[in-house]
Amino acid sequence: MEEEPVGDDREYQAIIPGLPDDLALRCLARISHGYHGLLECISRKWRDAIRSMDYAHMKARHERCGNWLFVSTADGKGQWDAYDPDADRWHPLPTVPTDCDESFCGFSCVSVCKKFLVIGGCYLYNKRSLAINDVILFDPFKKQWKRAANMQTARTDFACAVISNKVYVAGGGNSSCTEGLSSVEVYDPCADRWEDLPPMPFALIECFSISYGGQFHVLGKREYNIQQDTYLIFNPVNQHWCIMEDLQLFCKLTHNYTTIQNGNIYTILEEGSIKKVDMDQKVWCTLGEFPAVVLPKHLRSLKPFTFGFVAFQQ
Repeated sequence: MEEEPVGDDREYQAIIPGLPDDLALRCLARISHGYHGLLECISRKWRDAIRSMDYAHMKARHERCGNWLFVSTADGKGQWDAYDPDADRWHPLPTVPTDCDESFCGFSCVSVCKKFLVIGGCYLYNKRSLAINDVILFDPFKKQWKRAANMQTARTDFACAVISNKVYVAGGGNSSCTEGLSSVEVYDPCADRWEDLPPMPFALIECFSISYGGQFHVLGKREYNIQQDTYLIFNPVNQHWCIMEDLQLFCKLTHNYTTIQNGNIYTILEEGSIKKVDMDQKVWCTLGEFPAVVLPKHLRSLKPFTFGFVAFQQ
């Protein structure tokens, strides 16, 4: 690795010798985020180029943000890691800016407009929870967290989904509404603004949601300690809520084990079977079994739990 001259009188050096800088930036923009740490070690010129706004705008303009998988680690202490499938490597993100060191849970996270958002949730203080309305945004091009506009209502364990590049949240609970919330909000990331929407017909707690068919599907409970879910659908076009009586298809969906790929809904059930919804026939189709975990020197295969289930769009 060459040492570069320091000082104002050093001669100009191209990012890639023999290429104009704008073309060199386009070449570098094709390289996955996961290799940025290595690229920045090549030279100071490359480091400055990769950290520049021109480079960030180039990747965004040519839609070369890639598919990242974000995972919360460190027992809810604000540490996230990202997996870059193009580079096949994990790398830690900067620590989330927060004024509290307590355990954090009950939040929702979504990707929208090439940004990653961590929304709401609660901090645990001596077995008591404090719900918040914070929204923290991560920009993968700048590799920085920053605060976005807060929700109008603090909430935890709420429904959250992205529809047409806007973030919809509904229900959940906080210390002021222990029986649950019926309020609904929508976030416009371009304007960095939250707006109220028509509330749900009733409050729902322990909510889960998906975006499907351009609508906001919400499942939740009207009371704690009951098994029966209530199923609602919100239409963003006419802003109308519809109570669904037929729970046959969606009652099996769970927060951690449901994902959508190419307009299809997939889930993993408790017994380990992977299923897909056939919306035409209104039935679940079995695709296979989730593989067991085999450990060295262990007599039996193990059944995994508390994992996540996501799909990457290729």
